Amino acid sequence: ILSNDEKLTMQSLNERLASYLNTVRNLEMENAQLEQLIREWYQKQGPTGTKDYSHYYGKIEDLQNQLVTAAVETNRVLLDLDNTRMTAEDFRIKYETEYCLRQNVEADINSLRPLLDNLTLSRSDLEMQFESLKEEMIDLKKNHEEEIKSLQTQSSGDVNVEVNAAPGEDLLKKLNDMRQEYENIIQKNREEVERWYESKMEEVSQQVHSSGQEVESSNQQISVLRREYQSLEIELQSQISM
Repeated sequence: ILSNDEKLTMQSLNERLASYLNTVRNLEMENAQLEQLIREWYQKQGPTGTKDYSHYYGKIEDLQNQLVTAAVETNRVLLDLDNTRMTAEDFRIKYETEYCLRQNVEADINSLRPLLDNLTLSRSDLEMQFESLKEEMIDLKKNHEEEIKSLQTQSSGDVNVEVNAAPGEDLLKKLNDMRQEYENIIQKNREEVERWYESKMEEVSQQVHSSGQEVESSNQQISVLRREYQSLEIELQSQISM
C-alpha cells in the first residue's frame, strides 16, 4: 500500500521514537537515583527531630482575637458615624423646612402689610371725621345755649309764649352710630383678613406637616436599612475572621 519512501520514513520515525523512549527511561532512572541520593543526604544532614511550634499557637490566637475585636470596633465606630451623619441630615432637613415655612409666613405678612396700612389710614380718617363732627356739635350746642339766653333776656311781663318746636336731632347719637358703623366695617375687614390668613396658614401647615411626615418616614426607613446593613456587615466580618 505504501511506497518505499514512505516505508523508510515510517521506519526512521519509529527508530527515533524508540530512541526518545529509551532516553526518557534513562532520564527517569537517573532522576530516581538523584532523588534517592538527595533523600539519603537529608536523612544524614537534616535535623533529627521535628520542631515544636505549639508555643506560637497561643500568640496566633491572641492576635486573631485582637484582629476580630479591632474589626468589630471599627465597624461599630463606622455605624456610630453613619447614625450621627443621619441625625445631622435629619436636623438639616427640619431646619430647611422650618426656614421655608418662616419665609412663607414672612411673605404672607409682607403681603398683608399694605392692607393693614390702608385700614390704619381709614381708621385715621374716620377718627378725624369724628373729631370734626364732635367739634361741630360742641359749637352748635354753644350757639343753642346763647340763643336761649338771649331769648330769656328779651322776654318781659306776664306773656307766656309756648313754642312747639320739633325736637332737634341728636348729633351725638348720630356720631356714635357713624362711629359704631365704621368700627363694625373695620372689625369685619379685620376678621375677613384674619380668616383668610388663618386659612392660608392652615393650608401651608398641612402641606408642611404632610411633607415632613413623608420625609421623616423615608429617613426612618433609610436609617433602619442602614443599621441592618451595618449589623450584617459586622457579622460577616466576624464570620470571615473566625
